[in-house]
Amino acid sequence: MTVKEQQRTTTAGTSRKAPAAARAAQELMLKRGEFDLAVQLGHIRTVTEPGDARRRVAPEEIERLQAQPGFPDTLRERIRTVGTADGAELLGISTTRFTALARTGHVTPVRFYLNRYRAVVWLYLAEELRAFASREPGLLTGTMPKSCRAQLDAGEDWRPRNWRGRRLGMLLRQTEGAWERAAVMACVLDPVQLAEVVDDPYERAHLRKLQPDLAPGRPPSPAAWEATQRLLAADNPDELLWHRMSLVLALDDAREAGSAPHPDGNASAPPQLPPTVRAEPPQKGWRSLLGLRAKE
Repeated sequence: MTVKEQQRTTTAGTSRKAPAAARAAQELMLKRGEFDLAVQLGHIRTVTEPGDARRRVAPEEIERLQAQPGFPDTLRERIRTVGTADGAELLGISTTRFTALARTGHVTPVRFYLNRYRAVVWLYLAEELRAFASREPGLLTGTMPKSCRAQLDAGEDWRPRNWRGRRLGMLLRQTEGAWERAAVMACVLDPVQLAEVVDDPYERAHLRKLQPDLAPGRPPSPAAWEATQRLLAADNPDELLWHRMSLVLALDDAREAGSAPHPDGNASAPPQLPPTVRAEPPQKGWRSLLGLRAKE
């Protein structure tokens, strides 16, 4: 019996109830980490069932993936990650040049981990690196562009910033509620930044309660935890402005959907205003609205 026939037989003999993540990963012949990444990237579609907040994979989705040519190797290749050394080898360049391309934002990490020395190890999708090589062959040889050299000379490193943006996108794809989406946008703001954008302490508490983990897993030591935390908070002025504005817009949607819970345990419905008195977005003073000082 071939692998494909075996997988189809297994699926046919089970209940039509959508299996949980562990079972779905087994049926798709993926390790749990591979399965999680495939879900985050949108390669595996998940569903929720009434009364169960856990995301599951519908039997039809498993059958669809199993029926794809080259299963399971083609699916594994789409989520295969490589570090700097293997990424450089894949592109046919030095590790120094690969790091320079990553630091200047030309390739975006999909994951990271801390090695035994608590140094950050960035991981990239092999599929994306091959696409980059086809799209930008001029960046693989010769002198780096002047703009890239200026970024490197200034000590810029876009890897954390680009990873945060990518991770937020992953989380938003798996989020449905308006307050949950606002909580995702608040993930990368430190407490001071969050308080400047969200005045209401009950709203801040609600956002913290709903806030997902940007970096799942528990660091093995306090030092590792501290090193990880430095990667999670936005720190670039442009990045901070973008996320603050995004949170303001997300909060508008959340407040229209319903109020944050208050100490009495109730979340009152938002007041119904006539369409004629609906406030328009401010045309001026948006910096002060976000708690930012005007440029001198």
